[in-house]
Amino acid sequence: MRKAFALPTVAIAAAAFPLLTMGTALADHDGSYQASLGALNQSGVTGTGMVTLKGDQATVTVKASNLLAGSPHAQHFHIGAQGVCPTDADDKDGDGFLSTTEGAPAYGAIGTSLTTTGDTSPDSGLAVDRFPTAEGGSLTYERTFSITEDVQKAFAAGTAVLVVHGVDKDGSGAYDGDIKSDLDPSLPMEATAPAACGPLKAAQMGTTPAGGAETGAGATSGVENQAAIGVGALAAVGAAAAGAVAYRRRQADQA
Repeated sequence: MRKAFALPTVAIAAAAFPLLTMGTALADHDGSYQASLGALNQSGVTGTGMVTLKGDQATVTVKASNLLAGSPHAQHFHIGAQGVCPTDADDKDGDGFLSTTEGAPAYGAIGTSLTTTGDTSPDSGLAVDRFPTAEGGSLTYERTFSITEDVQKAFAAGTAVLVVHGVDKDGSGAYDGDIKSDLDPSLPMEATAPAACGPLKAAQMGTTPAGGAETGAGATSGVENQAAIGVGALAAVGAAAAGAVAYRRRQADQA
């Protein structure tokens, strides 16, 4: 009789173990992330990015200044590389521009296009008609949308990077110049070269990002749910084990 009940009890315990870890895996990326934007291509651009994730929903706020006034500025989550920003020294071909391609080993490929309306996939990476315009040289962007699983994983892994594009290298007041974009030769390099970059890192506890809840709430809610799942699973295992022991005792008494 002992063998007959030992196996089911162990099996129940083994079946409950995934419940303890499943919630953690699904919620690893939930929480708030911040980026401090640093200038690239001597743009002088500064700014901040704030992202709050819950499941596949991302609420994004970007604020930047010292941009080319009156012009659209492409902006993206880049993923799949080192999760860091390049430097102007990464201008490998020596043309005076750090191009998007030259920066890719550091920040990766486009994971999400931060458009103002419509599609946010990499397919909209150069949708200049749907990126924010820097009125007066500054922009404020706010939007909530769905993100793909690979982008969720990049946030969880700490390899998501916010990049804002568009520089006025020659000070002409427009995107122009003889050097063509590495992404689309019909555009000048100034239109697509990265202007600012910042790794998106989990916000520190105790900080309250503008327009968002205190980061502690977003970062721990998943953990609380996981704890509840774990307690419930362990309680089920404990109840099953206790029942098996009681049954064995009754069988022994009757023998």
